[in-house]
Amino acid sequence: MYKLIKPFLFSINPESAHHLTFSALKFIKFVPGFSLIFKKNSINRHPSLSRQLFGLNFRNPVGLAAGMDKNAIAFNELGELGFGFIEIGTVTPKPQPGNPKPRLFRLPKNEALINRMGFNNDGVVEAAKKLRDRKDLTLIIGGNIGKNKTTPNEEAVNDYIICFNELFDVVDYFVVNVSSPNTPNLRDLQEKEPLTNLLNTLQNLNLKKAKPKPILLKIAPDLTNTQLDDIIDIVKATKIAGVIATNTTISREGLDYTAAELEAFGAGGLSGLPLTKRSTEVIRYLKQKSNNAFPIMGVGGIHSAEDAIEKINAGADLIQLYTGFVYKGPKLISDINNALLKK
Repeated sequence: MYKLIKPFLFSINPESAHHLTFSALKFIKFVPGFSLIFKKNSINRHPSLSRQLFGLNFRNPVGLAAGMDKNAIAFNELGELGFGFIEIGTVTPKPQPGNPKPRLFRLPKNEALINRMGFNNDGVVEAAKKLRDRKDLTLIIGGNIGKNKTTPNEEAVNDYIICFNELFDVVDYFVVNVSSPNTPNLRDLQEKEPLTNLLNTLQNLNLKKAKPKPILLKIAPDLTNTQLDDIIDIVKATKIAGVIATNTTISREGLDYTAAELEAFGAGGLSGLPLTKRSTEVIRYLKQKSNNAFPIMGVGGIHSAEDAIEKINAGADLIQLYTGFVYKGPKLISDINNALLKK
């Protein structure tokens, strides 16, 4: 089905296509046979695919990365497409419009996207309201949290605390996003001292709860090995649950576009196939250098079952899709899970 509608979706503005797709998802659930096709008889629910991690039961290891369902609008429907878990967000304490449009661009020659969305979202309170309408309790939900653009880094920890408290009762795990390139100075929070302080603050708050939730850190692919060594030390010291590797890159290396074309696209994070190799390198480095000290969710350039297995072989315990899902559609989920069953 996706092969039939993809040409139309790719003929219109990417952000408009995104909103149209979400509207269709909300409607298609009323089509007779939808649940039968995508849910009840799906290979994606095979018992052998389940994974136990962070004390949670993931019904399969293929999740949807943050950025797709920013406002927790269609997580129920996306779960029915076959994902084992859905990560909503990034959400911020206050609603914000994000960066000026256009801010999302397709690079079909490389099966890539460039985005400079800027944490556009309706605010954490609205997301929490929607998450209370979870239809399928076996679907794991992650909450990706960030800071508002107008919040100075010196006060950023307060934004993360607000999001943590608002989402605590409605998500299964948290992701601390300090690695998006589209919020000014956000990546400065990846430095050792501010990041340690942020994660310690959230973890101390977490441990006061009757049932603490797993907290993960999402990192950029542009970190040096020295910075990755710092990440390993920080994760161990703060005792958070794990790492998501990786976010989008600011690199433009290896793209089949001219300098003028790239300049026209402008700034933003690059995702998709150009990120495949680097994200796998980061996963492998973290896993080996840390001596498998913590779990890793692998994301970045997964456009085939082979890409997914490569990530898992490098050390990813779970994987997430975003750009690959845009280019390949829901079939990519079952392709990966089929390959894992055969493997």
